[in-house]
Amino acid sequence: MSFVELAAEADRRWKSLTEGETPWIRVGAALCGKAAGSDAVLVALESSLQRHGVAAQISEVGCLGPCFAEPLVDVQLPGGSRVIYRDVTPETAEEIVASHVVLGTPVAHLALGYIGESSIDGIPALSAHPMKASETRIALRNAGNIDPGDIYQYIANGGYQALNQSLTEMTAQEMLEQVNASGLRGRGGAAFATGTKWNFLAGSKEPVKYVLCNCEEGDPGAFNDKGILESDPHTVVEGIILAGYATGASNGYIFVRHGHDGPVDRARGAVEQAYELGLLGQNILGSDYSFDLEVALTGDSYVSGEETALMEAIEGKRSMPRYRPPFPAQVGLFGKPTNINNVKTLAYVPEIVAKGGAWFAGIGHGRSTGTAILCLSGPLNYTGMVEVPMGLNLNQVLYEIAGGIKGGKDLKLVQTGGPLGGVLGVDNMDLALDFEVFREAGAILGSGGIIAADEDTCIVDLTRALIAFCQYESCGKCFPCRMGMSHLLEVLERICRLEGERGDLELMRSVGLNMQAGSLCGHGQLGFNPVSSAIKYFGPEFDAHVLERRCPTGACLGVKFSPKLTRR
Repeated sequence: MSFVELAAEADRRWKSLTEGETPWIRVGAALCGKAAGSDAVLVALESSLQRHGVAAQISEVGCLGPCFAEPLVDVQLPGGSRVIYRDVTPETAEEIVASHVVLGTPVAHLALGYIGESSIDGIPALSAHPMKASETRIALRNAGNIDPGDIYQYIANGGYQALNQSLTEMTAQEMLEQVNASGLRGRGGAAFATGTKWNFLAGSKEPVKYVLCNCEEGDPGAFNDKGILESDPHTVVEGIILAGYATGASNGYIFVRHGHDGPVDRARGAVEQAYELGLLGQNILGSDYSFDLEVALTGDSYVSGEETALMEAIEGKRSMPRYRPPFPAQVGLFGKPTNINNVKTLAYVPEIVAKGGAWFAGIGHGRSTGTAILCLSGPLNYTGMVEVPMGLNLNQVLYEIAGGIKGGKDLKLVQTGGPLGGVLGVDNMDLALDFEVFREAGAILGSGGIIAADEDTCIVDLTRALIAFCQYESCGKCFPCRMGMSHLLEVLERICRLEGERGDLELMRSVGLNMQAGSLCGHGQLGFNPVSSAIKYFGPEFDAHVLERRCPTGACLGVKFSPKLTRR
């Protein structure tokens, strides 16, 4: 089947859902939805429809973004209203069916907002909600709107058009030029220029080359990679194939942490469907280009997200970083030239190819082009996942989008970029979402996790928790990281017990500098970041613990820690 025929069939199916004679009900069934009880809501909806004798199409969709309001249920009537309902329970599911689906009367007190041009009495537009008003959706353009298990819904919304365009109208070099022009930088943490990285691989003449998609995502507070795979896996699959075409690669892997069933199942399903329709495999869409893709799993190892450790895991070895050089573009997976990109990075590619690099470069701030996909958590009024233009500042993110701190308490700090990132105080809330701006402030934007903390949080105890995570997750291959993390944790535990000594801060700086200089990978090189940024912005609170033997928040009083440090 040609792509024109695929697109025509996809359009027919989409119109039957959105313009047909039966209601279409979408239930948020990503990790956030399931954790809030969407499975029970789905059963209740099906039972209620059956009792009322109403035929309706029910689809499980991904994350719309406002995770704080899950389970979300999206009801769209034929030619009528489309309303997103929040905090749905099996009991309110019956009310929604009886009133909105059967009688056509939306239930205003249960609604989060409506979608469409026609207003609905008593219900605000979803686009006006703080979490939606500032959004520019590119990678998340389909999240919560399409069934991630249905390839035709993806195609009906513009999916695989960029792939067809590339194979029929563009050379690999022209594709590389568009990615270079976009200014796209890696969204996994390092923010390296994607086009430059691709050029390294494209320059190799080896017949077998690999493109790897990294969805290990072990950062506490980050869930956007898994969110994309759960919500719109085909945008990642298409992005990988496009990366393969641009670099001349022959094979690809989507690398996901074992046990994350939603992302794993969605990714595997998307790959299978792409093969069935001739979008993967030999002579894709009748072209001369062939590409094979599969899903690989890792164990529960944070370090396996490091690109060389990731390759070790795919090869069936323990996830530990490799010595470099040689670099992956020279000698990578199975000894072949390899390129590794993050899920978010690859999810942008189809839209960049379809709309041009200049379009993407026109969004953002300075060298940080495009959007930031943020995961907002902590004691905020609105938590969840948003996609906003680079350049917004933290004040806008935390107060305009996330609604500020619950209960009228004051914001004390935000922790960004995962456990290897840094902490920022309230005096830094004017910082723009920009890779360089964050780096200069001693933090990193990283994978997009932003964890807020209120006035009751002890900075020393929070830093201890971050270092405890890093110490436990050290693979142990190199001495500076293995012992450095343990020493930092030992000192921080002593300070939290209010038994700190005057030289402890300088001792941690010395350990941290040795880790930065001597560690094999980013885990050790960045491992001192939480401590250094915490001391930089909250030095007086550390002094209170060490010099005055008191915890200003009272959080450390009576805390007991084991004198024995454990490491896997």
